[in-house]
Amino acid sequence: MVIDGTADPAALVRIPMRTVNRHGLVAGATGTGKTKTLQGIAEQLSRAGVPVVLADIKGDLSGLSRPGQPNDKLGARALETGAGQWQPTRFPTEFVSLGTDGIGVPIRATITAFGPVLLSKVLGLNETQESTLGLIFHWADKAGLGLLDLKDLRSVITHLTSPEGKEDLQGIGGVSAATAGVILRALVNLEADGGDTFFGEPELDPADLLRVVGGQGVITLFELGSRAARPVLFSTFLMWVLADLFQTLPEVGDVEKPKLVFIFDEAHLLFSDASKAFLEQVEQTVKLIRSKGVGVFFCTQLPTDIPNPVLSQLGARVQHALRAFTPDDQKALSKTVRTYPATGTYDLEKALTSLGTGEAIVTVLSEQGAPTPVAWTRIQPPRSLMDTIGNDAIKSEALSSSLYGKYGHTVDRESAYEMLAAKVAAAQQEPESAPVPGRSPESVEHDSAAERIMKNPAVKSFLRSAATAAGREISRGIFGTRRR
Repeated sequence: MVIDGTADPAALVRIPMRTVNRHGLVAGATGTGKTKTLQGIAEQLSRAGVPVVLADIKGDLSGLSRPGQPNDKLGARALETGAGQWQPTRFPTEFVSLGTDGIGVPIRATITAFGPVLLSKVLGLNETQESTLGLIFHWADKAGLGLLDLKDLRSVITHLTSPEGKEDLQGIGGVSAATAGVILRALVNLEADGGDTFFGEPELDPADLLRVVGGQGVITLFELGSRAARPVLFSTFLMWVLADLFQTLPEVGDVEKPKLVFIFDEAHLLFSDASKAFLEQVEQTVKLIRSKGVGVFFCTQLPTDIPNPVLSQLGARVQHALRAFTPDDQKALSKTVRTYPATGTYDLEKALTSLGTGEAIVTVLSEQGAPTPVAWTRIQPPRSLMDTIGNDAIKSEALSSSLYGKYGHTVDRESAYEMLAAKVAAAQQEPESAPVPGRSPESVEHDSAAERIMKNPAVKSFLRSAATAAGREISRGIFGTRRR
């Protein structure tokens, strides 16, 4: 895969395909060319038959699905950077969205599969609350209660804070009413932002990210869409996808080319305010997933946005220009320089503030796995459209996709919510042990099941919790789950 060389048009900086699963970093200030670099990397991987997953947070990469528009500048730059004759090219692209209210094919995860660590990151819980959430997941698993969507989790939390639920937890710990209240409020806020549309079924099948069409790898673009209010949910979901790939893909060892490359845009969102458990999970996944043939690239403004244990695993570095207008900028620049191999060719601090748009300081891993000297490069131009195709076109592409038939409609099968409701109903249907004063046995017997259920204190508590969610957004239904 060629990125390019600058000092001499014949000297091309290449990332050997077999080292792409040693991961990479694309960094630089806003407006310096990071997005076009990601577009070019995705194109070259697709052309080599490698599927790509891209987080298109800003919606700038949909042009991959359309051939570029030729002009003299593009043609000249392609020749200058050793790319040869520039030819407009489109690439096989799938548009998917987080949840059911986006413009792409809706993609979901179940609560159980997402897990307590990632969900705690989304909910903004502290470590104590995260530990409690882990206990709740553990109990639900042992009790055989599937957590598919948010109403399942809310019903389990409500149950565990009831007298009966507290008895169920004896021997493995407890859930305090205060902590449960914090978690329930966080769930309500998540629902108010539309997060309930993400959790449920059908769940994403990782195999759908590994497709090759006509010899070209399919590029899957995760569109942010209406999740703009929840960018942390978006980035954390992508981490779940990566972790799911790690769990499901077989070991392949060192391969000539990766089976998939996963690109995180705006990677700082993934790591900001992250718990220790979350960071450890990310570090472990990135470290081990290379053995599954998956390469991971992070894209952000500064290398220091990435925790050191993760940064140390990123073999390829493409650093676009940085700005040093303030003392904090200067400090960040100095830290960035220290993340690159020492060089006598460039004054890196000066070089990093002098780079033009579409230029970068690059170091990669050689075929032998050793870091190459840093090189001041010019990036080859993409061959697909360097613009968005618009929401209407994206929606049309999604509706015509074969994935829409698989993921386009929500499935709501029996899970924790229905099971706990049935348990309450069954308890209320047991025969009365004593007559009710002033009423005949016949009149008691003929009480409707609904009346008996509604008198149960546990049901009243459950409905009060549901009413809180309903009060935040009535249109979502009484239990906060939107139906299609």
